Amino acid sequence: MKFQFVNLAVVLTAGMLMASCSSSEKKTTASVKTTASPDEIQKLAEEVYIYGYPMVLVETSREVLTNVSRVTADAAPVNQFLHKDRFPDASFTEVVSPNADTLYSSAFLDLSLEPVILSVPDMGKRYYLMQMMSAWTDVFASPGTRTTGSYKGDFAITGPGWTGDLPTGVTEIKAPTNTVWIIGRTQTNGPKDFAAVREIQKKYRLTTLSSWNQTDTEVIATPTRQVSSTVDMKTPPVAQVEAMDGVEFMEKFAGLLKQNPPNQEDAGMIEKMARLGISETGQFDARALSDAQRVAFNRGAKMALEKIVALNQAPPGVEVSAGWVYSYHMGAYGTDYENRAYVAKYFLGANLPQDAVYPRASVDANGMPLKGDNRYTLRFAKDQLPPVRAFWSLTLYNSKQNFVKNPLNRYALGDRDKLRYGKDGSLEIYIQSDRPEASKVANWLPAPAGQDFNLLMRLYWPKDEVLSHQWRMPGVQQVQPPSGLSLR
Repeated sequence: MKFQFVNLAVVLTAGMLMASCSSSEKKTTASVKTTASPDEIQKLAEEVYIYGYPMVLVETSREVLTNVSRVTADAAPVNQFLHKDRFPDASFTEVVSPNADTLYSSAFLDLSLEPVILSVPDMGKRYYLMQMMSAWTDVFASPGTRTTGSYKGDFAITGPGWTGDLPTGVTEIKAPTNTVWIIGRTQTNGPKDFAAVREIQKKYRLTTLSSWNQTDTEVIATPTRQVSSTVDMKTPPVAQVEAMDGVEFMEKFAGLLKQNPPNQEDAGMIEKMARLGISETGQFDARALSDAQRVAFNRGAKMALEKIVALNQAPPGVEVSAGWVYSYHMGAYGTDYENRAYVAKYFLGANLPQDAVYPRASVDANGMPLKGDNRYTLRFAKDQLPPVRAFWSLTLYNSKQNFVKNPLNRYALGDRDKLRYGKDGSLEIYIQSDRPEASKVANWLPAPAGQDFNLLMRLYWPKDEVLSHQWRMPGVQQVQPPSGLSLR
């Protein structure tokens, strides 16, 4: 799934809490010319660009999604939730691979001044997830049904280096960076369930520690930045980042290091940054660069972006079976900086596989492209049904990754729908553009006539057989028409 909201259509500060420093901390302020030649700069800049790409993209998303003085339909100030209260339909094209399973609640936190407390109500039997991403896009916590249960709870998200006392009954979650992106997902069982989910969303609260228990009414955390007229609210964050030249990118990246320190395992990359004149605490003097050095920075950035794009042709860590592509390497990246950058560009906001796995197919079981002028079936034997603890769904997208207009306004099918199972417990889904016979309509997933399409399976809270790569999706089978007949 690609969670890129530019308006919580992209899948996204004041005060600085500097990382604690020892007397041996490197405060590299020397110009690049003293550490590397232009050829070396180009190579180093390529590596550092890939390393820093996710954080610069998250920051650009944050600027877009928080550049308002109050909550709107598309943005919310820092430390406040932006809730989506309905699914998009086929006319909606601002988000690729939209979701018809959960309603989103998104918030960017600024922890540089004090912790922020997330409060959630008792969820009963309803699945929910509050994914928390660092500025580097690592998922460091996922409060929700899988990890903390469905009970009412209060969670204090604290920034790096914070020490202090928390109120009784509040659970601390330590964040590795002062910028945190919460992407909340609440199970939604179709449009008839919207009203119930909206009531739950109203009970999700974000409260600064200093405001805790000041009032019985909802406390709105005070924004820590003013609305800026210089923020580009129209261009998608990915496009904004990739329009930067290498020097501009590095300046923005260096500035973010001041409140979002590198991870402990990044020592090797910190040394490479230092050779470029970038310290781990954000010192970087671009004015000291010569013209040749600027050219080298820009070439390095261009090469880095080309490498990230090329990864989409052969994604890292994927497995293919019966036409379905699986990726289990999302949400936690360690020092795999290329994969982290690739996921940030194409799947910003990806969950940990323990929370969701997303097999995708653009070809049938024989490797042929899925086409709307053909008829297909997807058959699960009784013992092959998707093994999940929460729920599953199968969504169909056109070649632009949008929903497909159809007479049923049906964009996905899943275990919460009134599907018809065979007498042997099997399940067969019919994928075609024309309406099937009446007995099959319940299991019909409409396809676009005359167009290619693809399928995305969402497995929420998958069982061990999914995570261990033992369970696989069955291949999509093309239905052959009777001899001498055409399907169209």
